Amino acid sequence: MSRWRAAVLASYAASGIAFATWVSRLPAIRDGLNLTPGGIGLLLMCMTVASFISISASGLIVLRLGPKLTTRIGSCMVGAGLVTVGVGTSIAANPLAVAVGLAVLGLGTASWNTASNVEGASLERELERHIMPHLHGAFSLGTVAAAGFGAWAAAIHMPVFWHFLISGVVVTASVVTATFWFRAEKTAVATQPYRPAETDTFKDPSTGPLPIIIPEPAGPQQEAAAPLDNKRLVALAWRDRRTLLIGVLVLGLALAEGAAGDWVALALADGYGQSDAAGAVGYGLFVTFMTIGRFTGTAILDRFGRVVVMRWCSATAVVGLALFVFAPVPWLAFLALAVWGLGASLGFPVGMSAAADDPVHAAARVSVVSTIGYGAFLCGPPLLGLLAEHFGILHSLLAPLALLVVSFFLAPLAGQQKGRSTEGTVRAGQ
Repeated sequence: MSRWRAAVLASYAASGIAFATWVSRLPAIRDGLNLTPGGIGLLLMCMTVASFISISASGLIVLRLGPKLTTRIGSCMVGAGLVTVGVGTSIAANPLAVAVGLAVLGLGTASWNTASNVEGASLERELERHIMPHLHGAFSLGTVAAAGFGAWAAAIHMPVFWHFLISGVVVTASVVTATFWFRAEKTAVATQPYRPAETDTFKDPSTGPLPIIIPEPAGPQQEAAAPLDNKRLVALAWRDRRTLLIGVLVLGLALAEGAAGDWVALALADGYGQSDAAGAVGYGLFVTFMTIGRFTGTAILDRFGRVVVMRWCSATAVVGLALFVFAPVPWLAFLALAVWGLGASLGFPVGMSAAADDPVHAAARVSVVSTIGYGAFLCGPPLLGLLAEHFGILHSLLAPLALLVVSFFLAPLAGQQKGRSTEGTVRAGQ
């Protein structure tokens, strides 16, 4: 069990390393390609679109391949994407090559993250205690370590190619090795046959129209219906009210986290007249307290349960974000970032745990919640930028504050529900 836990922690940490590696060298990529801010935005859009495509299909991918193989393939794609970006920047000086590398990076990262969440939820069920916050804390530690290495690489003017080659090899090798100790089942088999009450086309935004399912009456020649196949599991997840509302709950907290990453430094500079260095310190303060919240969150969850903790997180994030927007003096804004970071710390990991309560539907439901949550990460910050054009950066942050209020009232949905349709056998994708 300890090896399994260490392996999943390593997968999360490696994902954080991969993320911070390319983020920390964006200025070098911009300079190497002589790009304008608009050009950088177009490059990042390639990664955003690829990530959203991948996360939308991740439920089917994980159900078909299993968390272990999906994680391996995803990490290999991330490593290849990093190397491609390095070649495009330092050797070819070709924006198209960098765009391809970022797209590959996005495709690999999104499915890898869903597979890691499914594996982590399986580990959590096996341990019978909350572990997901620790796993996401490992991701945060990975980002801190990689950001530090990136700062050092930039200081000594290390070429982007060599930096990304080193990081890509480390990420891929560590994850492929760690997955040897993954133990989550690929797909649990439902013991209760599925019989829709009426003809249903299962049209949903992630998979499109699926074959019509015609209900058949049970009889002596039909002792049991076939178990749900992968497409039906994903379709049912998109139609499940609790899963969708958990996604909305996670969306508010995820947007609060993503908004901090993209806008805190600029808000401190433009809204409070702070230097760029002070803006970086402010974001570092946010990340530090978010990491603290994740590593202390397991004990708090074990004692108080998900519902209380999610309400506390939402309320704390609301207080921190409101204080940051309306702080009369800069030092109070920095204090607000610490409160904001604590509030945003547990929303995403607890949401993943809540979505994965039923092992049969875990992969499909985690993919749905991940799609909604990562949509906040990917699409939220650009939309906040449009609001900032009209209302200013600080006041644009009132949008995630409003969603945090919604998350507070949806917190009861995070309560644990026991799976009712699994048996002990394990089965690959139908």
